[in-house]
Amino acid sequence: MFKTRLLFSLLFAPVMLGLIYVGGWVYFAAIAILMVVATAEYANLMKHLGWQTPVWLLSTAVFLLLLTAQLKQPNLTNLLLTFSIIATLLYALWVYEKNKTTNATADFLASLGGVILLGWLGMHFILIRHLDTHGERTMLIFTIIWSADSFAYLVGSQIGRHKLVPRLSPKKSVEGYLGGIFFSILIVLILSYALFPSLPLWPSALLALTLSLIAPAGDIAISMFKRESSVKDTGHIFPGHGGVLDRFDALLWGVAIGYYLILFFPN
Repeated sequence: MFKTRLLFSLLFAPVMLGLIYVGGWVYFAAIAILMVVATAEYANLMKHLGWQTPVWLLSTAVFLLLLTAQLKQPNLTNLLLTFSIIATLLYALWVYEKNKTTNATADFLASLGGVILLGWLGMHFILIRHLDTHGERTMLIFTIIWSADSFAYLVGSQIGRHKLVPRLSPKKSVEGYLGGIFFSILIVLILSYALFPSLPLWPSALLALTLSLIAPAGDIAISMFKRESSVKDTGHIFPGHGGVLDRFDALLWGVAIGYYLILFFPN
């Protein structure tokens, strides 16, 4: 499993970084496909929990939110988000009236959660790419999250002794968590100095510290969904990693938080 995971990561990371560098509609198309697939995975998780989330409605909302971000239309984004909330509520009312569900309130909240998690948070993959010409900041965020995740796994598997959140994710350890933080900062310092001299060194390290502390909560949140729905992986699209949600869970949080940190503290 580890060899498969490592091999795929070595192949996937350069492809993803290349898409970030190219940017534009090519990058948008890749992110849109990933988020729509993640939406289907999310709907499947909710189905295992006994809740109905209309895949067609959520996928449409997610895609259009990403599109408004690509078109740089914040007012249209807010309008679309408002209509998405109303549409999910109307759908819940309709299925309840037609006696197709006995959990309409839970269905509505689950659908709303999908719009927020994959549409609202997901569109920050697009927004952060707009911040510079060649995607240096986007690459930095991806590198931070990937480094923290990879080294948390490696350190935890070797010296992990103390459980971090035993009920939510039994395999995560305090040692792995701290190792992920340390190595993400170290790698960002090296890359900022060697490859991205335009990015300030110590602010980049502070960004790495903040994101590696917070972003794992996104991973743990998806673990909670999987544990409650008795599902091992959200999908099988990525060998050794599972589904899109398995691979992008921490990134969804990290990219959104990183975007606002960079926006409000540009230096």
